[in-house]
Amino acid sequence: MYPILEKQELAPAIKMMVVEAPNAARKARAGQFVIVRVDEPGERIPLTIADHDPAKGTVTLILQEVGKTTMHMGALEVGDSLATVAGPLGHPTEIEDYGTVVCVGGGVGIAPIFPIARALKQAGNRVASIIGARSHDLLFWEDRMRSVSDELIVCTDDGSYGRPGLVTEPLRELLEERRGEIARVWAVGPAIMMKFVSRTTEPFGVPTTVSLNTVMIDGTGMCGGCRVMSGGAAQFVCVDGPEFDGWQVDWDLLLSRLQYYRPQEQEAVEHWQACRSEGVIA
Repeated sequence: MYPILEKQELAPAIKMMVVEAPNAARKARAGQFVIVRVDEPGERIPLTIADHDPAKGTVTLILQEVGKTTMHMGALEVGDSLATVAGPLGHPTEIEDYGTVVCVGGGVGIAPIFPIARALKQAGNRVASIIGARSHDLLFWEDRMRSVSDELIVCTDDGSYGRPGLVTEPLRELLEERRGEIARVWAVGPAIMMKFVSRTTEPFGVPTTVSLNTVMIDGTGMCGGCRVMSGGAAQFVCVDGPEFDGWQVDWDLLLSRLQYYRPQEQEAVEHWQACRSEGVIA
């Protein structure tokens, strides 16, 4: 069992949990993820490691309550335990001193972009970060991102805080103003956001790395559920990723696959909520 040591609501339906997982904490590196089960019969879901403390043996996980399992996990409290935390999995981010880099985080993607930005800063890079959300109440970790960035731009879709508009707008301005200076871009967030970040950087020739979070079951490349097309070839996010060249990803296919199980996911949510209301364990 993996005890929950801390819990915090960062924004509506967005929870942070610090979980005791010594093996994962000891080996975790920026960009990697874990596969979590809330209970023994539960499904396996991937969550990026937002932070880790090897000395304390803890990993920090951020989840957004959008499906049955994330809602179930979000209902747990300090003192409860997760059944399993497997990892770290996936290839870590390739950290070097590239020069000037840009880190873009959208929505819940702010959490996994944080350790990447931190590692890049520690490696000697000049880090410009852009974070965004639909509205002010959905923004979190602005202070953490500012602490690891040489400059930080904050956006909200509705203009309720920071700069109004999408993260791609200030990104395009940075690429135009510092043409030839920016060496690489990292983007983590909704698939549609990462698609348009990649479309924005491609004309400038700035390599762009995205972190994909697809339907995943075993996390070892055997089930094939996380298959994506990248560079015209089939890749598995769990073992070949989670980071990919954003220019090479078949975004339309990925977006389509992410919708494939939507009816079943909605049915599972409704069943779980009905059981909860009746005091029955789903």
